[in-house]
Amino acid sequence: MRHIRKAAVIGSGVMGAAIAAHLANVGIPCLLLDLVPTSLTAEEERRGLTLDHPAVRNRLATQAIARLHKASPAPLYRPEFAQRIQPGNLEDDLAKIAEVDWVIEVIVESLEPKRQLLERIEQYWRPGTIVSSNTSGISINEMVAGRSDAFRRNFLGTHFFNPPRYMKLLEVIPGSDTDPELVRFMADFATRRLGKGVVIAKDTPNFIANRIGTYGLLVTFEEMQKGGFSIEEVDAVTGPALGRPRSATFRTLDLVGIDTFVHVAYNVHAHVSDPVEQQAFIVPDAIRSMVERGWLGEKSGQGFYKKVKDGGTTRILSLDLATMEYREQVKVKSASLEAAKAAKGGKAKVQALLAGKDKYAQLAWDIVKRVLIYSAEKMGEIANSPQDVDAAMRWGFNWDLGPFELWDAIGLVPSAKRMQEEGLTLPAWVEAWIAEGHKALYEEREGAVYMPVGGMPAPVQVPAGVIDLASLKQVGRVVKQNAGASLVDLGDGVACLEFHSQNNAIGPDILAMIEQSVSIVEREFQGMVIANQGRNFCVGANLMLMLMAAQEGDWDEIDLSVRMFHKAMTTLRYSAVPVVAAPHRMTLGGGVEVCLASSRVLPSAETYFGLVEVGVGLIPAGGGCKETARRVSESVSADEDLVPHLARMFQTIGTAKVSTSGDDALAMGWLSENDRVIVNGDLQIAAAKAEVLRMAEHGYTPPVRDARIRVAGADGKAVLQMAARGMWQSGYISDHDLLIVNKLAHVLAGGDVPADSLVSESYLLDLEREAFVSLCGEPKTQERMQYMLAKGKPLRN
Repeated sequence: MRHIRKAAVIGSGVMGAAIAAHLANVGIPCLLLDLVPTSLTAEEERRGLTLDHPAVRNRLATQAIARLHKASPAPLYRPEFAQRIQPGNLEDDLAKIAEVDWVIEVIVESLEPKRQLLERIEQYWRPGTIVSSNTSGISINEMVAGRSDAFRRNFLGTHFFNPPRYMKLLEVIPGSDTDPELVRFMADFATRRLGKGVVIAKDTPNFIANRIGTYGLLVTFEEMQKGGFSIEEVDAVTGPALGRPRSATFRTLDLVGIDTFVHVAYNVHAHVSDPVEQQAFIVPDAIRSMVERGWLGEKSGQGFYKKVKDGGTTRILSLDLATMEYREQVKVKSASLEAAKAAKGGKAKVQALLAGKDKYAQLAWDIVKRVLIYSAEKMGEIANSPQDVDAAMRWGFNWDLGPFELWDAIGLVPSAKRMQEEGLTLPAWVEAWIAEGHKALYEEREGAVYMPVGGMPAPVQVPAGVIDLASLKQVGRVVKQNAGASLVDLGDGVACLEFHSQNNAIGPDILAMIEQSVSIVEREFQGMVIANQGRNFCVGANLMLMLMAAQEGDWDEIDLSVRMFHKAMTTLRYSAVPVVAAPHRMTLGGGVEVCLASSRVLPSAETYFGLVEVGVGLIPAGGGCKETARRVSESVSADEDLVPHLARMFQTIGTAKVSTSGDDALAMGWLSENDRVIVNGDLQIAAAKAEVLRMAEHGYTPPVRDARIRVAGADGKAVLQMAARGMWQSGYISDHDLLIVNKLAHVLAGGDVPADSLVSESYLLDLEREAFVSLCGEPKTQERMQYMLAKGKPLRN
């Protein structure tokens, strides 16, 4: 039986170190090996070291691990996870690969060095150990030519996308001799343990995502030159308007590295036999010129865009490809772009853009039609199914829709007809599919979705453990719903409360659904999951409603809103059946308070968790302060001083600190030892459902209602406020910040009662409510609320 308990990464460059970091993130210790330096640094000479010293011999790997702490975005879930990575070198430590279960080669992207390294690896290789290459496009079969049969059976490609922690795609590429069981194991392991979206690619140049993505970028450049468009115009069309990331075309190239893009394009050009396809992958002269000049994008300080500092401000200039000079950017506006901007969701945006009649709609169509036809032409050659191609482009290039999903969105039949009218030739299988009467590439029938594979309808594969709420709602599994939330039957006696308001912000409709859902679940289910599949779990309470009431001076309305929130959270906390919250990505303010009121929390690895109300001039008032005080009280012994523990949480809330990951949320003290992180967000709802059933089976008992909470009292409050005053005197916080955090200290410490007093939950909730309502009346708080709504970022006033 295969397992991976320890790994070795060979090559400590940016990618190798980041892969090692992600293995460390999920608890897999690994070796990080690189070459032995041939000369000393000035610092090593100063220390009297020689080339034989271990610190020198391991320098490259050691430095790579140190850089992980400075890299942005952070490769590690928590900084201390770097301790799971052991540095070494290829001369002294290669034999240690006999002790690991997986060896990953991440050296220079060149065939011969990879072959030579694999030959060395086989000398120490233990039969059954998995060996893979992180190549982005070099042939897997060519790499292991000359290796033993047993080695080739255990070898495959595992192409991570950069940065490995954040990019979901992992292309698994079997060689012709790779054991099929190994392919299945790696796909399952990468999905469940590494949190990846796995596609099985064929051993063809640049595999799936880079093959289509690079073609799309080159086509975009070609159409840009044909139409005389500027860099800004192309990026305005090929970003969110087309269901693509904000980095669009040229900002993406700057981020990736223009030299890297040229290398990828050349790899296809050099290894395909079709002259037409070879021609498509010729790098334009202007891009080659940029590489020759060293204009490689962000890593060299300039590419298609260039940042310049002018006094205290930074401007971003764009490159004029006709003159090869940088100039001020020109704002791009048109009716089709405005229509796309107003539309909601990737599908609606691209429909709106392509329905336009201006030159930007035409540019979008000229790019899209060629990418769709090319993707269809490569079907069967680079991948087995449209599903794999679409997933690769969504996960690897952050497209909202893969090419075949996009084709359906714009209408398969009418768009295919338009392509033919414009002189393009459809791939034979697409023509045949349409001729058979199919109206789309993905068709729903009898509760399943089918796609063309080898010219025949085949069911779309749903990975094991994935629960899709939208699909359940389509087949009538909604138990109750209103405008803000739905209660959905997950089966097996578990329901899911799904938020679906704008930004999943909590308003009266969600609060009402929480209470109604708990009532229903207590009668009819074994327990409940709180989860959704929106972009973020919950960005907090509905700030607009609060601001409107504050500006109108409707203090009774604000008071009532806070009481409603408290009532809903209390209902949740004391539910007779288990409630498991499964937050993901932004989980702020009220979203955190929902989690704190739940029986258990299973955050995704990428959960950014924090009580951030101070940023809008308020304090947490949905039970967040009460829960903080309760958890601090319960975390210490009866004779232990509360204040040091309370001070840590006071600082966390007072500075609106947000966790950098699910693991970081655990470290910050928001989650308990019974909570655990789910690395793959796609499996999160299923994991939460299983946790509900496990808790129910073991006889779930709700907390004791209104148990007394030991508080720090007036003495503790004085200590917290003294710390706040010190920050104010040092200029770290403003006068208004000081007012806010003084009120926060008052609530967290339990007010002016004697130290170590035992108070009720309702007492602490009253303190929360009073502080919150009073802050709503402050003009500077209202300014902060208004600024956040308008700008999406906090105001310092």
